[in-house]
Amino acid sequence: MTIGILDRKEGTIQALLTRLWTPDGLAVEAGDPQIWDRGTLYALREILMAGETETGLAHLRAYTRQRLLGNHVLYAVEASPEGGQAHLSAESALYGRIITEGLFGILPTGLRSFTCVPRVPAAWPEMRLSGMKAFGRDSDVLVTRSRNHIRPTVSQQNHVVFDQTKPSGTAFMVQW
Repeated sequence: MTIGILDRKEGTIQALLTRLWTPDGLAVEAGDPQIWDRGTLYALREILMAGETETGLAHLRAYTRQRLLGNHVLYAVEASPEGGQAHLSAESALYGRIITEGLFGILPTGLRSFTCVPRVPAAWPEMRLSGMKAFGRDSDVLVTRSRNHIRPTVSQQNHVVFDQTKPSGTAFMVQW
């Protein structure tokens, strides 16, 4: 579930990415040099979940290049400078949630079910999530896009358990 971003989607995203975005991610407040990876990662997930795929992916790439692959560390850290940039494994896990919840739109609805609202970037004909361990199973999720339609296919042990095509932006209910 998004944290209310859809109520004021355009204004919220504009404020995040113009007033608070820095080369390192989101500032705690405008003009403050303090960065929290936690806030940045949640914001990126929400931007993708709100359907702003290209914007979210561009900022995810920038964050990844600067914070994870640049002159920094290979994982998300506590607030800088006050947190001393200590490693926080929970924040590192949020990076994965950008992919599973933001791009793939996978949100649990039960022990063996989830909704899926895939957001395939325009330049990608498909995206794949292999070896997902969730909902009591090991699954692979393949999402293909054609024109205005999206097709998620969920497989378990090379057996298709879900395969539907609907207009882009539609929620799919997957259960077994």
